Amino acid sequence: MSNELIVKDNILINASYNLEVTEQRLILLSIVRARETQQGITAESKLTIHASDYMNHFKVDKSAAYEALKGAVQNLFNRQFSFKEQQDDGTEFVVKSRWVSQIAYADEKAELHIIFAPAVVPLVTRLEKHFTSYQLKQVSQLSSKYAIRLYEILIAWRDVGKTPLINVDDLRYRLGVEATEYKRMSDFKKRVLEPAITQINTYTDIDADYEQFKDGRIISGVKFTFKEKIIHKKLEVNKNKDNDTPDLFFNLTEKQVSLFAKKLAYDNEFSSQFADVGESYIDLESRLVSKIKEKGFIESNIMHFNRIGIKI
Repeated sequence: MSNELIVKDNILINASYNLEVTEQRLILLSIVRARETQQGITAESKLTIHASDYMNHFKVDKSAAYEALKGAVQNLFNRQFSFKEQQDDGTEFVVKSRWVSQIAYADEKAELHIIFAPAVVPLVTRLEKHFTSYQLKQVSQLSSKYAIRLYEILIAWRDVGKTPLINVDDLRYRLGVEATEYKRMSDFKKRVLEPAITQINTYTDIDADYEQFKDGRIISGVKFTFKEKIIHKKLEVNKNKDNDTPDLFFNLTEKQVSLFAKKLAYDNEFSSQFADVGESYIDLESRLVSKIKEKGFIESNIMHFNRIGIKI
């Protein structure tokens, strides 16, 4: 469960949509299911979500999970989003699409079937150079719809730990804040930004903050900075070691874990020994994110870490 990876094209990260928390969670579970097929999906692929999936991932009771799935049949089917798409000639189009083209719920099985709309499929499955990935567990405890969206926007800049200056109107667009909502900046900060930042700092793998910029007396833009929380991992060296041999402690950030996983996954010597039959590079990489955190993994593979230039 901890290794279930969400991968979205950055077009979708920067899109505008207003989904409630339950709806965002169902979309994220659907993305996980799409990746688990390992065969790719099409606009005809039917993805199945059980109430137990929702309960286990988001730590809610049975009734809340049932209501989330039942409510999705009407609410999620009617939801739309928009994104900007640039053509080869430089023309920019604003594309509007539904999230799903078909959705069905069986009450007796507490089971939801989702078919993504054609415009969504390439945005959640193609793994080209412009994508953002994170583990589902990072947003599983977020109860603010704006916190989930803001977390995705921030980690698209994980490599540098800060975003460029984002125009306030553009930020509202990406977070899905309606034009009639929180029009005063003080209300926007109190109801949207600050609760989202608090939840992100409490429940995810990053600590975030923001700085506001003015155009005259008007706040016109916001810049976010964030840093990854330190993971304290005790790695077992040898169960039969003598008492004079100290344990090894490694303080790994999520960024370091991701870097190590990527380097190992795309190293032919390591992947030829460690990858499962038919496993893609990206799936091996996501599996390694969890393996690297396990006791003994680094020590048992220390020769590979050293060989590819990672000094532990």
